[in-house]
Amino acid sequence: MDPASYDAWYATARGRWIGMAEFRLLSKLLQARRGDTLLDVGCGTGWFTRRFAEEGLLATGLDPNPDWLAFAQIKGPPATRWILGDARALPFPDRRFDRVVSVAALCFVEEERQAVAEIVRVTRQRFAIGWLNRTSLLYRQKGRGGGSGAYRGARWHRPREVLDFFSGLRVRRLAVHSAIFLPSGNRVARAMERLLPHTLPWGGLVVVSGETA
Repeated sequence: MDPASYDAWYATARGRWIGMAEFRLLSKLLQARRGDTLLDVGCGTGWFTRRFAEEGLLATGLDPNPDWLAFAQIKGPPATRWILGDARALPFPDRRFDRVVSVAALCFVEEERQAVAEIVRVTRQRFAIGWLNRTSLLYRQKGRGGGSGAYRGARWHRPREVLDFFSGLRVRRLAVHSAIFLPSGNRVARAMERLLPHTLPWGGLVVVSGETA
């Protein structure tokens, strides 16, 4: 999938709903304030990076794909930095960013545990990392047989598996949340998203948040 087509999906009714539902959860878990520095690891086209920048955060997007980064830079905003880099060896000093986020990007990275350790290393305060959830309806629709569309080649994890990635790291107050319980985006799906607590581990995106110790 090319970056323009991927980003355009978020302009559809379903894509906008899914993207904003995920963004609201991530924003709540990060507890960021205007002026905080934020790194988006595996930013892709920068859709989430732009949302955080609109909230007044000093955002940096990092991705290994130069074509997707070029698209992200064109979309702006001008103050956002775009860095070519590998999640497994982030080109930043320790505790460089107030907040670090990653949205279903590590599912495509070999050595996910190393990427998690790098995210924790460069975080000064809070992080929120999202994975594709194997215990979700979205997996049953899009993840089986190697995945389809934008999910092709992704690894899907159960919540307990992603918590294991933090074993031995200097973190505290780990919490697991999820979003997108019914991925259809219809009226019922939207109602369920409002009514069900995001502490339930059944959403298509499962997020581990926490603080550095």
